[in-house]
Amino acid sequence: MKKHPHQERSLVLLKPDAVQRSLVGEITKRFEQTGLKISAMKMMVATEDQLLSHYNKSDDWYERKGKGVVEELKSQGKEIDREPIEYGKDIIRTIVTYMTAAPVVALVLEGNKAVSVVTKIVGSTEPATSDIGTIRSDYTLDSYSHATYENRAVRNLVHQSESPEEAEREIKIWFNESEIMKYVTAQERILYDVNFDGIPE
Repeated sequence: MKKHPHQERSLVLLKPDAVQRSLVGEITKRFEQTGLKISAMKMMVATEDQLLSHYNKSDDWYERKGKGVVEELKSQGKEIDREPIEYGKDIIRTIVTYMTAAPVVALVLEGNKAVSVVTKIVGSTEPATSDIGTIRSDYTLDSYSHATYENRAVRNLVHQSESPEEAEREIKIWFNESEIMKYVTAQERILYDVNFDGIPE
């Protein structure tokens, strides 16, 4: 079947807390039931180099996020002893520590508007404020303030790509193209082949 113009790929990482809590099947089930296709899937222990390539942030991002951390720490009565940019860099440092603590499961999901569909299913980054019915809302209650207080990454179970372009960049960090399967599912036939005659509509 010819690739439909709205077919996208999204990278999903099931983080160490998802693996440790035996939620891999439950989470992947949600993606599959929606109609997304698993094109690739593997379990691994992430390396620091992979994660630094993956979380490829600019100094502007570090500065912006660091200012937020500083405000949160001040509200908790903690002493500020560094510039905001260093607190921003700590976010990535704590993520690397978190993501290398135990195995992760990496997936490439494919389907119509895959990136936005995955984002909708996963929910917003902070579990405590994520919409009811999303993965992060249903399976954890961690928050930015609690993670900041403990100087660790927020434990939110899943990473998902933020845009189709970002997905393609991220996929290359975790998979070789030869590891990504090319096949057609029944869901794709239902979505793209209305008459079931092998001719995409």
